[in-house]
Amino acid sequence: MTTRDRLSRRLGPGWALVTGLGAMLGAGVFGAVGPAAGSAGSALLLALVLAAAVAACNAAGSARLAARFPESGGAYAYAGRRLGAPYGFAAGWAFTAGKLASCAAMALVLGNHVWPEHPRVPALVAVAACTAVNHMGIAKTAGATAAILAVVGVGLAAAVVGALAGGHADPGRIADAWTATPGGVLEAAGFLFFAFAGYARLATLGEEVRDPARTIPRAIALSVGIAFAVYALVMTAALMAVRPEVLAAAPRPLVAAVRAGSLDALAPVVSAAAAVASLGVLLSLLAGVSRTVFAMARKGDMPRPLRTVHRRRRVPHVAGLAAGLAVAAVVAVADVRGAIGFSSVLVLVYYALANASALSLPAGRFGLLRAVAVAGLAGCLLVAAALPPSSVLAAAGIMMLGFAGWVLRPVRAPR
Repeated sequence: MTTRDRLSRRLGPGWALVTGLGAMLGAGVFGAVGPAAGSAGSALLLALVLAAAVAACNAAGSARLAARFPESGGAYAYAGRRLGAPYGFAAGWAFTAGKLASCAAMALVLGNHVWPEHPRVPALVAVAACTAVNHMGIAKTAGATAAILAVVGVGLAAAVVGALAGGHADPGRIADAWTATPGGVLEAAGFLFFAFAGYARLATLGEEVRDPARTIPRAIALSVGIAFAVYALVMTAALMAVRPEVLAAAPRPLVAAVRAGSLDALAPVVSAAAAVASLGVLLSLLAGVSRTVFAMARKGDMPRPLRTVHRRRRVPHVAGLAAGLAVAAVVAVADVRGAIGFSSVLVLVYYALANASALSLPAGRFGLLRAVAVAGLAGCLLVAAALPPSSVLAAAGIMMLGFAGWVLRPVRAPR
């Protein structure tokens, strides 16, 4: 690898944490709570715990791998090194396709809140704006993410206050009507896992983080823990305010929870925060996808021009532009619910391969690290299989299509 092909290490611990949180906070609450509530009912919090447990196992393995191999690409790089080229490509392709769908879902969530009658217009504007910000450099991306996080924090606080202090909250609703099946809870966990997958951004940015062996593991652990605490608080408040079927039916679940009480004047604040949260996640997702595409192109698994690094900004600008164009194309034809299910299946496949890669590392004291990797691998496969069959079949089809292109590509670069 030449200096021209290397990215610049500009992110310290604080900005790394901001990047991880920016990819998580808001995504699950505003995008996945509705489908998850429809699957799990009032067992929504149990599904959240399961999703967080799988995410924690994945985070532990990803942190170990990122510290040992501090380069762009995440599990694409790890699986390629530890398991072989086909597994590396499978991880990279699953991540790329899954996160492109995530980007489209977040853009459409934003569009639904900004201009419900024509959501694709603001969605496409948001994709273009985030692509431009990422082109400015990773430090600019992290700075924009921090500003967005502040707005999202205000909106989530308004949602909690509106739901709990509006005079309609009842703790009994949480324990009432626990009728969800185990399969429904697992399916809901799959939807909610969509909210926790943001820490992958830190692994894919491994080549741009200072002191990655220390920074990445700490930032991943903190971002997952903070996100879980926030999600648990917000979902508990929402379930106390309205029954789960209301959350499942509402296109804006948290807004519905606030409007159920007397503090419905806070609803516009929550709706605005949803749009801003979606923008923040979209910004961080596009940064991560472009780095994985860049890493795959650098090793010959995608077209070579995608490995180009901007001479002055030291960012993979061609890969970033390609990712933005691909997301815009998906926005033109996709819907939010299908995109989330499809994305979750592929991202769980990605993390399954990351856990398999972690299993090849030394077991650690008492074999605990290996046990965590086994639990993460099993959890990923179980939760992915529980998602809607249409999402599973679509993901299987895109994986086969990717492998066909990989096998038939004319020239393979040595790995």
